[in-house]
Amino acid sequence: MPLSNFTNLDFEQVKTTLREYLKENSNFTDYDFEGSNLSAILNVLAYNTYITSYNANMVANEVFIDSATLRENVVSLARNIGYLPRSRTAARGTISFFVSTTNITPTPSTITLKKGIVATSSGSFGNQSYVFSILEDITVPVFNNVANFNNITVYEGTLLTTNFTVDSRNPNQKFLLDNVGIDTDLMTVTVKPNEQSSRSVKYSVQDSLFDVKSDSKVYYLQESDDERYELIFGDGIFGNKLEDNNFITVDYITSNGDAANGVGRFRYAGKMIYNRNAQEYVITSGISGVVTGLAASGGESIEGVESIKKYAPRIYASQNRALTANDYETLIPAKIYPETESISVFGGEELVPPQYGKVFISIKPRFGDFLPNLIKENIKLKLKKYAVAGIVPEILDLKYLFLEIDTKIYYNSNLAPSPTAVSSIVQNNALKYAESSDMNRYGARFKYSKFLNIIDDSHEAITSNITTVRMRRDLRVLLNQFAEYSIGFGNEFHIKSMDGYNIKSSAFRIAGITENVYMSDIPDTNRVTGSIFLFTLPSIGSQSPTIIRRNVGTITYTTGVITLNPVNILAAQEKDGTQIIEIEATPQSNDVIGLQDLYLQLDISSSNFETVVDEIASGLDPSASNYVVSSSYPNEILVRSGGPSTTSSTSTTPNGGSTVSTAGVTGATTPTTTTTTTTTTGSTSGSSSY
Repeated sequence: MPLSNFTNLDFEQVKTTLREYLKENSNFTDYDFEGSNLSAILNVLAYNTYITSYNANMVANEVFIDSATLRENVVSLARNIGYLPRSRTAARGTISFFVSTTNITPTPSTITLKKGIVATSSGSFGNQSYVFSILEDITVPVFNNVANFNNITVYEGTLLTTNFTVDSRNPNQKFLLDNVGIDTDLMTVTVKPNEQSSRSVKYSVQDSLFDVKSDSKVYYLQESDDERYELIFGDGIFGNKLEDNNFITVDYITSNGDAANGVGRFRYAGKMIYNRNAQEYVITSGISGVVTGLAASGGESIEGVESIKKYAPRIYASQNRALTANDYETLIPAKIYPETESISVFGGEELVPPQYGKVFISIKPRFGDFLPNLIKENIKLKLKKYAVAGIVPEILDLKYLFLEIDTKIYYNSNLAPSPTAVSSIVQNNALKYAESSDMNRYGARFKYSKFLNIIDDSHEAITSNITTVRMRRDLRVLLNQFAEYSIGFGNEFHIKSMDGYNIKSSAFRIAGITENVYMSDIPDTNRVTGSIFLFTLPSIGSQSPTIIRRNVGTITYTTGVITLNPVNILAAQEKDGTQIIEIEATPQSNDVIGLQDLYLQLDISSSNFETVVDEIASGLDPSASNYVVSSSYPNEILVRSGGPSTTSSTSTTPNGGSTVSTAGVTGATTPTTTTTTTTTTGSTSGSSSY
């Protein structure tokens, strides 16, 4: 009798397998398996086999981290390799207010704001009210009858306290926090010899056994069931061992994670006291309105299952050290800066010329475009715990590589409600692609053929499209001082004409020239390098440029790098409070890549979507005798629109002013050093950029 497969997860197939098995048994040759009572028995057997197979399959899946689906199993498997999933993170902001003591008697000399809830969101935010707390008491002096509480950091959530008493009679005692939504980074743990003692020792969290002595005041955390956390203390070998009747106090905040991000209006809801003559008084009057310093931000949900599956094996592979680029790309978002949306890491040896002993890190935060300097320094400080000696991390500002699209959309007018409707649908689909995972990350690639299909498939009336691609970067400039600039596109430039004008810029003004000037290029005969020159135009659309200065910089077409010699820029285009020059180039390939620290973005607002009636498909010109085709090449306009809004006054040029810059830097550094240039595809300087 042949062997049968009883591990199938389909009920009907299991039943069929059982029926065929019995039919081959000589004892059941005369039975009707469809109409007899044996059919009911087969249903029971098939159901039981199905349930058993399903359970066996689930058990097999749940024992491997890449196939497990239940969070508790994924967390348990990650725990086996020493990975603690990131907890929920409370949103935080800053507030200020003051207390007038003019009408308070007796008059206080100091006022203390008690820890716990101090403010609530003013009005509803997302149809919900949120509370904000502080972790410690804050005491300020009273000066001229006013006590000022300035720039207080508040955390969304409620401050809770849980106490434990160590019981040596219970060898399996667990210190389990019953609340969910805990921000473990804000947790404070203290231990007293007993509950009545006034002396306490603060314990710090530890995530490894390195540098832990037998008397180290440390504790370990692990996630338990239902997103709760358990505290584990030392055993006298690795960490101090707790004694009988030791009293443990745990202060922590339970928050709503990212739900409170954006709260910007607060109302006071705290408790303030002062002491006078050994008596405590509560302040209920003289409290001003709350002024918001920074709106709540940085809140994060608890780390999800997919993220745990991604980072746990990588953290284990890194062995808690940062050596390779992959180590940095894993450690920073997983353990150092969870607000990382995208990260790019590359070694200095990849640059031209190489910068050995350095690793360059560029981070796109989840909120905003740039990392504050304080966060940069904090990341570098935390990296020292993992970094290998001799390797210096450098954190670069985010640098955008913008893509602009010019497309002519041909459509059948018989199938379209209106050209406006067709254009609107195409723009909406283009915007969805711009916001997709294909873009908005380091190492992203604009897929030209995919984008063309998105346009063609947007509406049944669309018959074809002619689409051209432009690259743009925004060069941040320093006004009224000589500086050298260098900017990298990370993609090869297309040379349309050996006569020049392959790149375009917006207008700017320089010392010694009263008119707006523009920059462009002229290639060398090798078609690899070229020179930059400045020119003027009587109008934007004019084809009669006047070259005013030659050889003011260089261009390398193969690497997409433009370098300007020291120049004194007096005015440029203003964007987000910063003076910039927009520089545009045509890529050699329509598939554009965000290389190294360049963050690729499809700029729909600066793109053009033009609808054109397809006269052949519409039946208006079936012979195509009058059909007008669109060019597949960029327009012939020599410059970009935009420039200085007003004339800037000329100031005294600093003597000997020059800057250090690199090829990917869209801007210049403080003009205090000797001018040098490094040509690379990406940026290697700490200067900020767009």
